[in-house]
Amino acid sequence: MSYQRPNFTIPPPPKNGKDQDHLVTIVGAGLVGLILALDLGLRGVRVVVLDEDDSVADGSRAIVFARRSLEILSRLGLGNRLMAKGIAWETSTIYLNDTPLFCNTIGENNKSEYPVFLNLQQYYIEEWLVEACMATGYVDLRWRHKVVEIKQADNYVDLSIETPNGNYALRTNWLLACDGAKSFIRRALNLPFIGQVFQDRFLIVDIRMKSSLPAERHFWFSPSFHPDRSVLIHKQPDDIWRVDFQLGWQANPEVERQEERVLARLKCMFGDTANIEVVWSSVYTFQCRRLENFIHNNIIFVGDSAHQVSPFGGRGGNGGIQDADNLAWKLTAILSGISDTRLLETYNHERCTAADENILHSTRSAEFITPKSQGALVYRNAVLALARTSEFARKMVNSGRLSTPTILKSSPLNYINDLSEKAPLPLGAPAPDMPLQRNGVTVWILRHIGGNNFTLMTRSSSLNEQGRAKITLSTYPLTQNPSIELIDSENLLNNRYGIFPGGAMLFRPDQHLCAHLTNPTPAALELAYTTALGKYLSKGIQTCI
Repeated sequence: MSYQRPNFTIPPPPKNGKDQDHLVTIVGAGLVGLILALDLGLRGVRVVVLDEDDSVADGSRAIVFARRSLEILSRLGLGNRLMAKGIAWETSTIYLNDTPLFCNTIGENNKSEYPVFLNLQQYYIEEWLVEACMATGYVDLRWRHKVVEIKQADNYVDLSIETPNGNYALRTNWLLACDGAKSFIRRALNLPFIGQVFQDRFLIVDIRMKSSLPAERHFWFSPSFHPDRSVLIHKQPDDIWRVDFQLGWQANPEVERQEERVLARLKCMFGDTANIEVVWSSVYTFQCRRLENFIHNNIIFVGDSAHQVSPFGGRGGNGGIQDADNLAWKLTAILSGISDTRLLETYNHERCTAADENILHSTRSAEFITPKSQGALVYRNAVLALARTSEFARKMVNSGRLSTPTILKSSPLNYINDLSEKAPLPLGAPAPDMPLQRNGVTVWILRHIGGNNFTLMTRSSSLNEQGRAKITLSTYPLTQNPSIELIDSENLLNNRYGIFPGGAMLFRPDQHLCAHLTNPTPAALELAYTTALGKYLSKGIQTCI
């Protein structure tokens, strides 16, 4: 059954051509904008969301969602729907010509609630996010409300907005630009990207077909059906498959998107195309670049409006989801008065660092997949030839390093002490999931860390009757809310967390570790907490590294 894009109701413009003032406005109701709106709404922040379309994404677009993204979406209430619809996978097969070179198993920390990767069309997630946003009562979604002009002042931004039923003006204190790779907000501020655009083009095609290919990542270097180029294929729900053809720089995007041209390529790959339906296609160019800074006074860039990487490795959408996860709790802390705008500068620092990491991996992938010199081509081909029999060479094959969360080691919000370099879980890392026992029932630890508050984990100096470690999770600052006692029933705590008996760990609302202490005093805990709120930062910290 074909997916039917919903058409959302277009709200009328405010009367008299002027809206009331708003605290937070998001431009762009795509994947990242909706996640950010939902996260803020669940924290009790009222948000206006403006989008020039009146539906979800056309085509599957982002499809590979990494475990960290699934954990973030689970915290926002979408976990069950993701798992019910998506296709989990953890293996990748690399081919040279038509012969399998090797198969990788990508999984680690397998005793987690969510798989390493889940394939699911972006439009499903966007539709569920719209429903969740509306259910909060805090998100005002305005479809076909297109921003056509902005004027920025010290404490606000004025927007001019066009709708099918009239135009109006809106003033907002905070403008969050989630309007994608072709961001109007970025262009209006005349902000350039820094980085590379690679001279190669790729054709993405979503096709509907029945196939016995297993649900894993398949990547070909120079197959007979597409010689001297690469091909990637992923399985999605509803018998939809994503096929990605390398085209070369001289390819004409308009010609390559023509259905007869697409079907000709598919016929070379699959043979008979009688039972193949082309659902969606697009042509893109490898890009590895970002804004120099993501924050420009009271305008903040999030997702593709701030940074762009190649689709190989799934780092674009997953990186944007982590942007939203990082920003939402910090902006909420500022709006609620428990911190100030110094905290916001750490969004710039941390997510610029993450973007640089993603760009580095994406650039290396592009250089391996599309060698730009004879020397690079000889090196690539030698690595592929050796990979047939040599394990060391297989580690050098780069068909797109798959998305992993950035460990924020250099974050100014980390509380540094003598444990900082010794523990298995480094400062700045997201908390790893693991099963624990609560009153004899298995629970997942990430369901009890982060959210609207900081979380304090402490480990008891004593063991339970079965000789298992005991930990307690509490909101911090400590409140009247009951603490939760959990048992390390599968002996995973030492390897995944490394918390000592009598020790404590403090996690931010986005579940990143910000402090690890041994036998902490109340004063030390308070210092770690205020450090993580940016209370000791000076204006103008080094924002990008």
